Amino acid sequence: MINREIELRTLVVAPTGRDGELICELLASHGIHCELFPTADAARIEASAGAGVVIMAEEALHLPDIDRWVAQIGEQPSWSELFFLLLTIPGERSQRRMLAQRPLGNLVLLERPVRSETMISTVRTALGSRIRQYEMRDQLVAARLAEAALRKSEKLAVAGRLALSISHEINNPLAAVTNLLYLIHLSSSLEEAKGLAKTADQELARVAEIVSQTLRFYRDPSKPTVVHIGEIVDSALALYRARLANAEIEIECDFRDCSPILAMAGELRQLTLNLIGNALDAIGRGGRLKIRAANARQHSNGSLAGVRLTIGDTGSGIHPEVRNLLFEPFVSTKGDTGTGLGLWLSSQIVRKHGGTIQVKSRARSPYSGTVFSVFLPLELQSGAHGALHDGSIPGHAHLVSEPGS
Repeated sequence: MINREIELRTLVVAPTGRDGELICELLASHGIHCELFPTADAARIEASAGAGVVIMAEEALHLPDIDRWVAQIGEQPSWSELFFLLLTIPGERSQRRMLAQRPLGNLVLLERPVRSETMISTVRTALGSRIRQYEMRDQLVAARLAEAALRKSEKLAVAGRLALSISHEINNPLAAVTNLLYLIHLSSSLEEAKGLAKTADQELARVAEIVSQTLRFYRDPSKPTVVHIGEIVDSALALYRARLANAEIEIECDFRDCSPILAMAGELRQLTLNLIGNALDAIGRGGRLKIRAANARQHSNGSLAGVRLTIGDTGSGIHPEVRNLLFEPFVSTKGDTGTGLGLWLSSQIVRKHGGTIQVKSRARSPYSGTVFSVFLPLELQSGAHGALHDGSIPGHAHLVSEPGS
């Protein structure tokens, strides 16, 4: 739990005479919580637990203290900038003051004697700035929690759609096995019964394959591994086999010249399932789905080698007013049947791997359709490896939404 009193306390280091006590009495009389410390290093250690302002007498700040403070400040999160108020000795220009002024950053010099009004005004201004920093921190935390909730929501939706697809895929061969067993029971010919039993074995093998592909989604290692994109696509297509057949969709795959990459296999399967599922929804019946994976180089950085996965369909296409918002959460082309999170989550997966995702689409007949192009580097880029574990997004990745011709 956040203790705002600790986060906004004023740490005072003034070892000469009663300066420290008088400063604390002055601040307390104006409702400002402060704590007195005998040395700069003691205040530094306590500041790690939270502080709003540090007031320090110049004579209390020694050169080793400056180095330790600089090291601790360097570990602050990006939203934090601790405020320092240095009480200087009148008429002097000391070496430690010059050394402290630049590395301590958010530093104000007040020459003694300091008027009470000036002290109170300066501390209140600093605390007001510190409060805004904490508000920014809280907003960032809330945004991360909301994003995590969105990811979880979409993953649950994907699991639901996957369960429905699997139930259909398994039901067909099981129904065939039931019928075959009935025919075997009625058969009077041993040869005929053997033939029926062989067909039943083949149907059960289909069930076993579907179950095996499904388990891959839940047994993937938690660390990046060597991944073959062709195998990822095949495992996703295995779960859509019945749907492809029933909708009479022609599928064309080309995985030649496709090198393995270092990635999270489970996340890439989810990405592929999303893109293929969207393509099937757009096609409806009787269309064509083309999937290609090949070695490539990133468009914006020709020196970065990787693999480009392209999934194209002859579906209804995406209208321009939706296309530019396609990778935002809660944007859907499926009306009430979609969550609007699938492509957003897909874009997050691509960016976590240091890649890019692009879309081209045409919604005008008779040549409508959509092509998604995903570039994934062969090796994890600087910053992406940590992002795969902590959920952050590396800033060098880009999302591009391009209108079709």
